[in-house]
Amino acid sequence: MTTVEEFASGFLEEPGYLDYGRIGPLSSVVLAEANAHSEILSRARFGSLESVRQEDARMRAAVAGVTGFPAAQIVFQPNTSTGLMHAMFGLTGGVLLSRGEFPSVTFAAVRAAEALHVVSPVWLETDHGRVTPGQIREQVTPSTAAVAVSLVDSRTGYLADIEGIRQVIGDRLLIVDAIQGFGVVDAPYQVADIVTSGGQKWMRAGWGTGFLALSERAIDNLTPVISGFTGTDVAEPWDEVVSPAHSARAFSTSNPDFVAEARFAAALEEVNAVGVGAIQGAISDRVDRVITLADEFAIPVTSSRDTSERAGIVVLEPLPEQLTVLTASLFNHGVTATKRGQTVRLSVHAATGDETLEMLRASFLSYANAY
Repeated sequence: MTTVEEFASGFLEEPGYLDYGRIGPLSSVVLAEANAHSEILSRARFGSLESVRQEDARMRAAVAGVTGFPAAQIVFQPNTSTGLMHAMFGLTGGVLLSRGEFPSVTFAAVRAAEALHVVSPVWLETDHGRVTPGQIREQVTPSTAAVAVSLVDSRTGYLADIEGIRQVIGDRLLIVDAIQGFGVVDAPYQVADIVTSGGQKWMRAGWGTGFLALSERAIDNLTPVISGFTGTDVAEPWDEVVSPAHSARAFSTSNPDFVAEARFAAALEEVNAVGVGAIQGAISDRVDRVITLADEFAIPVTSSRDTSERAGIVVLEPLPEQLTVLTASLFNHGVTATKRGQTVRLSVHAATGDETLEMLRASFLSYANAY
């Protein structure tokens, strides 16, 4: 096992970085993996390129370690959006989801409805953007075939109760966009039927990394609409177009980016070594410290303070006339964060240290002194 402190030593970014919800800077193990594979590809020594193809099995095994899904029910995807497109285009019936979900979710549902006319988005009324089991229970109908939700909402930071959602939807398909919690929330992924995530945020594996995990029920009920020659049970289906495999591999279109898989696998193996629960605990402690700082300077926190309803995102919402001063203060003190609408989103990771928190405190002090 790896300690949280050892895990944190692999963070290469400079102090002041609080934007993992947008992009996670590459970890040291991922950078080493990328460099090693670049060397292999550039030299192409005799027999070396065949070893690169083994990265697919390595990546799927590593995803299985985090999600609990069998490796055979996992397929590589270049990003979360592609995984969601596969899911939504494969559905038949109504899919219940919030209009406030990240656009990857809503666009996939609407584009599938427009193109195939067999899936119908049904818009869930939420509690200020929070998707809860109670709301779903009240709005699910016999025509609802699936429910889609973000594990962690990108705007509110709210951690969805996917176990509670499963209990109220019965045997309907549960689709989870996990990207804002994957690797940092010890979630019960196995209650879901479809889990998809990219590795460029909290996993710090870079762009072009991701996966789609499917339950047996999902494999039985989804149509692999976009399925290429790699999505069959035939290694090289020359001279005929064969049917898609009855497995997760049906949801692939071509050979994966093996180097991206190696980066993703390295990041996943590091997370598996320390344990998602330990990472989540370290993040929770740092979230507490950020919230305490915001309270010290009377900056309203609109994300949940309840540890059961949050992950690594803290959302600040000052008065509209004070937003510019806050964002300017953060910038002037070298704090990287995301401004979206009338809010500022701070994303805290396990390696967020004292120097970063002191930079954040200095920015809050400058903001407070402006008034």
